[in-house]
Amino acid sequence: MTRAAGGFFRSAPKVSARDRLADLARVHVRAGLLDPETMHRDVASAVAADLSGEREPAATARTFLAEARAELLAEQAGWQHPTDHERLQDALAHLEQQRVVVLQAVDDHWVADAELRRQAAAGAAIVGVVWFTAPDVWHAVDHGMLEFNVWHADSANVAPGEPLLDLVVSTLADHDLAAHFDEGRVEVAARWQRPLAAPDRP
Repeated sequence: MTRAAGGFFRSAPKVSARDRLADLARVHVRAGLLDPETMHRDVASAVAADLSGEREPAATARTFLAEARAELLAEQAGWQHPTDHERLQDALAHLEQQRVVVLQAVDDHWVADAELRRQAAAGAAIVGVVWFTAPDVWHAVDHGMLEFNVWHADSANVAPGEPLLDLVVSTLADHDLAAHFDEGRVEVAARWQRPLAAPDRP
């Protein structure tokens, strides 16, 4: 609700189904987590479900995705480098060199747990795992804040003052990314500026 003149309240404008679907395409394109065919299939499925009168949901989805790609291509031409995304990837690569497993855009905590078990069975001398999900990436796309989990090798969550947490936060700081621990997760001030290499078609 928003306050109108005279102290009365009015409802905020509702977002149309078409706008929501265009936004879905935008987030998918900017996250860059799916291959073009899967991305198109996901958006087309949403179009078919939310726009019941749409005769050609696949074509509509293709239009939404093409518009999102064109917008991103135009925007990324003005990005300053290194971008937050580039700094983040460099920081995560450095953590991997420090024997921290990094899992990006995984389904859930079970994936992280399974990877720790696999590493233990292989006798790998790892110190922990950093992991985040696709919704975490979507949040970074829209809000410039990536939240992720940091676990010890036994799957216990890190706590303030522990060397593993200090390693993660200091590594991010070394790559000019501000981060802090809040309510069990690390929050990184980072925009997900993942570039689109070239126009593609689903």
